[in-house]
Amino acid sequence: MTRAIWLSALAMIATAIVAPLIGSSHIDLVRAFHHASPDYEIFFYARLTRVLLALIAGGALSITGVMFQCMLRDSLAEPYTLGVSSGAAVGAVIGICFGIHALGLLSLIGAAAVLFIVLAIAVEGRRLSAFTLLLTGVTMNTMSFAAIMFLHNIATFSQSFAISRWMMGGIDAVEYSTLGWLAALVIPVAILAVSRARQWNLLAIGEDWAASRGVSINSITALGYISGSILTGLCTSLTGPIGFVGLIVPHALRIKLGADHRVLLPCSFLLGGAFLCVCDTLSRTLLAPTEIPVGVLTAFAGGPFFIWLLRSRRRGLWV
Repeated sequence: MTRAIWLSALAMIATAIVAPLIGSSHIDLVRAFHHASPDYEIFFYARLTRVLLALIAGGALSITGVMFQCMLRDSLAEPYTLGVSSGAAVGAVIGICFGIHALGLLSLIGAAAVLFIVLAIAVEGRRLSAFTLLLTGVTMNTMSFAAIMFLHNIATFSQSFAISRWMMGGIDAVEYSTLGWLAALVIPVAILAVSRARQWNLLAIGEDWAASRGVSINSITALGYISGSILTGLCTSLTGPIGFVGLIVPHALRIKLGADHRVLLPCSFLLGGAFLCVCDTLSRTLLAPTEIPVGVLTAFAGGPFFIWLLRSRRRGLWV
């Protein structure tokens, strides 16, 4: 168990070290530490910030995928299943259409609105129903995408292009202050999720089994949805929707390491970050100087992976 986590951490660290050195422009690592050198700007402000954002976002999406798959007991659940990212997308699209530059803030507002709506509907008396949560999330997804299509239809040509580009998902260079507050929010939420690994293990078997062993179903379900929504909303506000990361990494690790969430959760966070960082590095180098939206690459990777997964594990993805 400990060995798998350490190996995952080493993989993440190695990716973080190597990725900033790769790009269409060659840089000298020695000159990169001299403030007057162009290599300094390229390394620290064009590449390193992207790498760090990819590491945080990929880790957040992967660990959210693990929680949602366990909480809903649905192998195809991912960070975007319960509608929060589509709410964030509506906020960003409204900002693009009305010329409001604070897209990140509007995305967070949209994500928060969907979060509260879904929770309000899913609470039945004193019980939080995972089934109602799933149906409400799917419904909010549909309604949000209808709103996006309507706004896209009435947008100008330049606005339409901006909407399409944002919806593809992408990692861009950001300020270090932005990375700081993102890490300050994402890492504690991820640690909280990992600290409940025993409850996740019991819940994965079934609600009755978990309840008979002292797990508060309402509490763990609320924790999973709220923490996953926070992680997804924060990352989507900066990167746009990036699909398949929360599906590929958890399922690949579940096949390799088993379903013990004491290992699965931390390894998903670490390797999810490394996976998205590798995808972003490929997106900016494969057709350089043209850049491929990273969401396109993750979709290309995710489709064949799931075709193979479904064909090779016909009995189910949990065994």
